[in-house]
Amino acid sequence: MRYVYDEAAPEKEPSAAARPSPRYAAELRRELSQRNVLWARKNNFAHELSLGAVPAVLYRHDEEVGHGNFHRAAYARIRKNPEWERRLKKAHTSARKILLSRDRERRELDSSNSSDALLMSIFCHPQALGPGARLPALLGVDAETVPVFGYRPRVPLKSGRADTTEIDLRLGNLLMEAKLTEYDFQTAPWRLVERYRDCEEVFDLDDLPRSGGLVESYQLIRGVLAAHAEENARFCVVCDARRPDLIASWYRILRCVRCPGLGCRLMLVTWQEIHAACPPALQRWLQEKYGIG
Repeated sequence: MRYVYDEAAPEKEPSAAARPSPRYAAELRRELSQRNVLWARKNNFAHELSLGAVPAVLYRHDEEVGHGNFHRAAYARIRKNPEWERRLKKAHTSARKILLSRDRERRELDSSNSSDALLMSIFCHPQALGPGARLPALLGVDAETVPVFGYRPRVPLKSGRADTTEIDLRLGNLLMEAKLTEYDFQTAPWRLVERYRDCEEVFDLDDLPRSGGLVESYQLIRGVLAAHAEENARFCVVCDARRPDLIASWYRILRCVRCPGLGCRLMLVTWQEIHAACPPALQRWLQEKYGIG
């Protein structure tokens, strides 16, 4: 786990090789593709492969074996919780383009590259949170905290309204943004940052990474502002240790935070650190399906 004042944080501008790079994302996609093809065939999970040189595996629900993209115990709990199950229905907007079947019914969380599916497999697992679990201590949340997926914080705008764009997960006072094979934390028009009421109070605007009218790592900026807007709220980025480019992007944004006291409420945790705090059965699943260990 890394906070803004962690000694491991880079002190200098990260090199170009450490910034969001297609190479790191492509390498991880390739590994996940290979692992999930073997995983699906070994376990006879219903699935199909996307088109392309590095195919993603898109799984299908099966009444007998569950869903190959989720840990079985977690998936059983998801299906019993209406709010969690609704998350499974997020449409896969490019399914018609990447699947030979042109299946419009495929969902975003069916994909082996989905960070949301990975997040739900961990935090919906019956032994991940609760008495004796190590994950709540790692994240600084109460045991038996109920996960809220697709949480919409109300980040104040200068107009008097609020931005309610989703954050992946809320655990108590902890807001979490998870990444896996995504290229970056999104690039957006600078005007989207300027519209936030507290942007000048929270950030050194001149130091934020931007080029022309675009700003990098917009999701991180929005997450930090969400933590600032809510008393005692914290913001956590979850990414893979195999993505040093995303980690460097996080520290780049942290160096721009100027609001006193906010830095100690901002953190980064890797999937590998989460793996170490999971129950043994879930650890084995993460190792085999994702290479997280």
